[in-house]
Amino acid sequence: MNFDFHYNPYPSQRTTVFARNGMVATSQPLAAQAGLDILKKGGNAIDAAIAMAAALTVLEPTSNGIGGDAFALIWTKGKLFGLNASGPAPQKLSIEAVKSRGFEKIPAYGLIPVTVPGAPSGWAEMSKKFGHLSFKEILQPAIEYAEKGYPLTPILGKYWGYAYNRFKQNLIGDEFRPWFETFAPNGRAPRIGEMWRSPAHAATLSEIAETGSESFYRGALADKIAAFSERFGGFLSKEDLAAYRAEWVEPIKVNYRGYDVWEIPPNGQGLIALLGLNIVKGFHFTEKETVDTYHKQIEAMKLAFTDGKACITDPAYMKIKVDDVLCDAYGEERRREITENAIEPLPYLPLRGGTIYLATADGEGNMVSFIQSNYMGFGSGIVVPGTGIALQNRGYDFSLDCNNPNALRPGAKSYHTIIPGFLTKGNQAVGPFGVMGGFMQPQGHMQVVMNTIDFGLNPQAALDAPRWQWLEGKRVQVESHFPNHLAQALARKGHQVEIALDSGGFGRGQIIWRDPETGVLMGGTEARTDGAIAAW
Repeated sequence: MNFDFHYNPYPSQRTTVFARNGMVATSQPLAAQAGLDILKKGGNAIDAAIAMAAALTVLEPTSNGIGGDAFALIWTKGKLFGLNASGPAPQKLSIEAVKSRGFEKIPAYGLIPVTVPGAPSGWAEMSKKFGHLSFKEILQPAIEYAEKGYPLTPILGKYWGYAYNRFKQNLIGDEFRPWFETFAPNGRAPRIGEMWRSPAHAATLSEIAETGSESFYRGALADKIAAFSERFGGFLSKEDLAAYRAEWVEPIKVNYRGYDVWEIPPNGQGLIALLGLNIVKGFHFTEKETVDTYHKQIEAMKLAFTDGKACITDPAYMKIKVDDVLCDAYGEERRREITENAIEPLPYLPLRGGTIYLATADGEGNMVSFIQSNYMGFGSGIVVPGTGIALQNRGYDFSLDCNNPNALRPGAKSYHTIIPGFLTKGNQAVGPFGVMGGFMQPQGHMQVVMNTIDFGLNPQAALDAPRWQWLEGKRVQVESHFPNHLAQALARKGHQVEIALDSGGFGRGQIIWRDPETGVLMGGTEARTDGAIAAW
């Protein structure tokens, strides 16, 4: 049977999933099942999140990898904890060093944009602080999928093919050969339904499991990463890896109509989602599908992004305090700038990202909002030979202008696009949520929160609702199933509306909410990806 897995002529419907003992949600069905298996073995939501994150480096390598970054919001014992597992620029990577090689902007591919990977350290920190099962047991599902292989799902196959075609044209040089050997072993991208395996991934994940991620930063794996970087003129060194550890941080929040919406503090862009919500909370919305609702949402997000891009960077170099811009007075000041017509703030050009998001919850009340990324799909195009470690290109977001808030500095962390979200009310957890996808993420967070709180949509409907995305200036992109009459009405207000045929750029999210009285869990997952919820 020869099927076209992207030809879906009939509308389909997903409904909210309910369970009591545990629930996991992510963009790949096999990864969701791996998380559920861990829960059934006696693991908690933290163990399940780590297992899924590790498995997704194998099961969805188009969006994340062992050599990427991660962030987490963890609810346990009645408190929310934040984890920043993003890595800094190498100590030898500077504006002068990059310009001396003839670049006026950091390149997207190769070893120059590679920053210290934070994800393996993040997994180990979460396990040590909150896990029930051993680190080796948690990583076993990822190891088995890498060793034995698995068949590609439709959305995964689509983006794998896109990446291969792009890399084949642009990645010229011996340093890129391991990527093709690993991810295109037959001289092409694997196809939908075709098996793919990577014994090198399995060996690396086994070593990470055995050493609690120490080998990756201060052992044999670190030696291999540093040696390959040095061989091809990269800046990442063994000293950079050895100095790194993921850090626990205090989450930031804004109160939105009685609910606290939580994000990771800068260097992440979660602040932008909170800025947007802080602006729109001064408006009263009676209906979702009106031009007034969409117009005010879009205008608020423009202002939030303008502010965020002007200040978010490594917190050591930020010139403003988060509390100063999340106060009610600042929200009111920005809200007054919204008029009946589209405005044009200082423009910038958003980029497409490559990210996975997952949410977990167990019967004890523990919940995790977790996000992990290599950035821009497969990242830098660099794979360390014999390891399966695809290195991220997060350094691409640094500026080579020393006056830019996000200027490249040795040892500094860049503005980071990936953000997990969490919702609480009073002193109780409502649950984790997230929408992955580059600069769509804070926009998706705001839309999902408003769909839930303002418009009373269930978790699945809150994700299914048609989305918009502000691009720059007055340009707004909407999904193909966005109501046409509202798109036309927005255009009359001065918005330059573009209708996208592909929903890939509008984010891929997951939600798990918990009923505080019964403990019943309810979850939604994305139709924009190969999303799945596993529960019991």
